[in-house]
Amino acid sequence: MIYKPHDYQQYAISYILEHPIAAVILGMGLGKTSITLTAIEQLMYDSFEVSKVLVVAPLRVARNTWSDEIHKWEHLKHLRYSIVLGTAADRKKALAADADIYVINRENLQWLVEQSGVPFDFDMVVLDELSSFKNWNSKRFKAFMKVRPKVKRVIGLTGTPSSNGLMDLFAEFKCLDMGERLGRFISQYRVNYFVPDQMNGQIVYSYKLRKGAEEQIYDKISDITISMKALDHLKMPELISNEYPVYMSEAEEELYSDMAEDLFLPLKGGEVTAANAAALSGKLMQMANGAVYSDDGDEIQIHDQKLDALEDLIEAANGKPVMVAYWFKHDLARIMRRLSERKIPFEKLDSEESIRKWNRGELPVALIHPASAGHGLNLQSGGNMLIWFGLTWSLELYQQTVARLWRQGQSAETVVVQHIITAGTIDEQVMKALESKDRTQSALINAVKAEIQRSASKRKSE
Repeated sequence: MIYKPHDYQQYAISYILEHPIAAVILGMGLGKTSITLTAIEQLMYDSFEVSKVLVVAPLRVARNTWSDEIHKWEHLKHLRYSIVLGTAADRKKALAADADIYVINRENLQWLVEQSGVPFDFDMVVLDELSSFKNWNSKRFKAFMKVRPKVKRVIGLTGTPSSNGLMDLFAEFKCLDMGERLGRFISQYRVNYFVPDQMNGQIVYSYKLRKGAEEQIYDKISDITISMKALDHLKMPELISNEYPVYMSEAEEELYSDMAEDLFLPLKGGEVTAANAAALSGKLMQMANGAVYSDDGDEIQIHDQKLDALEDLIEAANGKPVMVAYWFKHDLARIMRRLSERKIPFEKLDSEESIRKWNRGELPVALIHPASAGHGLNLQSGGNMLIWFGLTWSLELYQQTVARLWRQGQSAETVVVQHIITAGTIDEQVMKALESKDRTQSALINAVKAEIQRSASKRKSE
């Protein structure tokens, strides 16, 4: 295909060419891979500034997306690539291949740096999904920082830079500028921009922003950051988000309350214990969904309210394909049992064949886990309704799952997202937390928003 970039795509390409260090915040469906490859092609074969590029990406994206984009576009077909996956021997062979671009999954970055024995002689690195480097204690972050000084150009691509708040930005931007803007140490970043929030004695559980710190952070990173939202540049279908409340019986509510208050619940099927607040959160989310794991790992039924609601929603879809997001393994097991009992055809979206069947409209119900729904999966052809059976605290996983249907190429005029919420439970807090995190992230994206229209007008007048 002939590549005819939109104004926003041309702006992003130019930005990458002009900024050796760049954080490019691109909403889902805006074509970040083709934008980046076009910039790489020009840096390699027009200005000769780059000779060897490493792309670090999520596994599925590393396996398929980058090579697919190279084959798709006429102007990229001469780019030589090597996919660094498989066994250690396979990876070494791929690294020894004569190529322009080497694509590796993020889980193997530490191996490449510390164990492969291959010289790290890449003069450009693309971190596809910069948000996966938000943990300054992670092995992949530490491994990358060892070789970061060797790299002339670093591009960070993401749609979700601060899914859990602005603390995430420290490690992400250190990957890019080695600490020039937000500081070299997390302790320094915390002192400069945050104050302790929730504490127990000297132990700090969470931090909150200092007054005025949000604007200071945005100002610090603005010279190397552009952001674009899909809504600003694409004709997107309308997104309709609903909450479908269900209600536990008094006896079920009492079990839930006992667990919340005592962190312990003796049941016929076994005892359920939460060692701390984090473990309690998980147990309460399980109980809100209808079952909980005992201390011995057995599944104990609590209620069927969400299963009944799911059945009603599938029936109300009247034969139209429905995607169902689940979180816990017992959610999946119970959903599968209920659908089998009702003779409703379904499949898990966990293979290439199941994805093809969904996109052909052959699956009435597709079951998907948010962690596997991640980056790069195109599922918009198969339907326009998503039901959240069980929620996640992660805004990034939440948004990525919704974006499988709500994206460019969705033929329906609306995408409907139904959240089955058990009233009076932690479900309500999770929904509020997701909304709050989204507001924080939207503020960041708007603060560093690219002025594309002004740039396009300027080019046309020149």
